[in-house]
Amino acid sequence: MLDELTPDLESRLGDADHQALKLWLRLLTCSTRIEDQIRRRLSQDFGTTLPRFDLLAQLERHPEGLTMRALSQRLMVTGGNITGITDQLEAEGLVQRVPSETDRRSFSVKLTATGRRQFKRMASTHEGWVIELLSGWSPAQKTQVYELLAQLKQHLGSLDAAAVVAAPAAKKRVTRKSASASSMSVSSKEKQT
Repeated sequence: MLDELTPDLESRLGDADHQALKLWLRLLTCSTRIEDQIRRRLSQDFGTTLPRFDLLAQLERHPEGLTMRALSQRLMVTGGNITGITDQLEAEGLVQRVPSETDRRSFSVKLTATGRRQFKRMASTHEGWVIELLSGWSPAQKTQVYELLAQLKQHLGSLDAAAVVAAPAAKKRVTRKSASASSMSVSSKEKQT
């Protein structure tokens, strides 16, 4: 009944679509629905956003602090986004910027004591939400899905590694083709003169 009320990515598929495509869209749909629930609950219960929660989580794991660049890389967002979120959290007294001991132009961001207490409350509640959202599976089913996704993750990692190895070779081929095309166009111009 819910699927009929809220169309999702899977709604565009038909019986003839490939099983892998169906699985991909099912995974994406479930992930999106879980994330939407968490976003909504963070806003309702804590007046915060998922990006702010994620930034606090990174800082909680690194009590020594993280540079803005490290936060940007870990959260896979632009430095501008990190700066804006950090400015908000600093104004609320949840994080502080600390000058780097090795580079006067740089600083680290750390949780304040208030930020640490607030994050622990949010993290405990967040964990409860995730447990609730995945309670549609038995413990055995969760273990099975976890193991299957581990195999998929390993397969995708091997594809990533193969792509990294293949990239320099592909770049060399393109460079050779470009050089060949350039020399052929020079040769054809020379013939015309």
